[in-house]
Amino acid sequence: MQAPPRVLTVAGSDSGGGAGIQADLKTMLALGTHGMSVVTAVTAQNSLGVQDAWPLPVEAVTRQYRSVVDDIGVEAVKTGMLATAELVETVAGLLAATDAPVVVDPVGVSKHGDTLLAPEALDAMRTRLLPAATVVTPNLAEAAYLTGVHVRDEADLRRAAAAVLAHGPRWVLIKGGHLPGDAVDLLTDGTEEHWLRAPRLANRHTHGTGCTLASAIAARLAHGDGVADAVAAAKDYVTGAIAAGFPLGGGIGPVDHGHRMGRRTQEAGPP
Repeated sequence: MQAPPRVLTVAGSDSGGGAGIQADLKTMLALGTHGMSVVTAVTAQNSLGVQDAWPLPVEAVTRQYRSVVDDIGVEAVKTGMLATAELVETVAGLLAATDAPVVVDPVGVSKHGDTLLAPEALDAMRTRLLPAATVVTPNLAEAAYLTGVHVRDEADLRRAAAAVLAHGPRWVLIKGGHLPGDAVDLLTDGTEEHWLRAPRLANRHTHGTGCTLASAIAARLAHGDGVADAVAAAKDYVTGAIAAGFPLGGGIGPVDHGHRMGRRTQEAGPP
């Protein structure tokens, strides 16, 4: 039997299972790839927010990465929560020596407003990590802290995209989900433009959308898709996952990463 495409997530752990490496691995499985992980931080996290976080030592992150890449290999890499300047710089160096497309989710603040990136790490993200990215996927808040450009309407998406591209990634996907109206995103390399629209869904259970989208893009790149096709397929997958998002705990529940695999086990009847 032939192994499926191999995708590596370099990100933090979400103990609640809705975001972070847990969401990444579920997405990678759902999209027909073999997911692997380098844990950069451990969080105490649930549907109400992030109660605490502990970045891992640089040596632990480096050893995990080298262990996977040197033996198993990778066909795409996705990065998420990197927490500190030292970890951002370390991961950027590892990626620079890896021949595979890289999707950077520039995680800075959680959906609940919890800070997940030290302020002093911003410069390292701009100068070291973004130039290593095949695609970078900021939401509006992340685009603002990376570039200072605040998006208030669709016309501002182009300005934000240009400002991110100035830091060196090949492509940027500015996620406009927090704008009013349809969920519209702009994918561009500075020459081509692709506008991706989806209806806004009346479901508050959207924990993990950013991690899920970036991982879905990485999975499709590992299958051999071009960037535009990979992003379109990933948005379609995430739109379905949001539509099927379910309540969990007392706050915001997760998207349903297994929505294409049939109804959840508890709804399928007795074994």
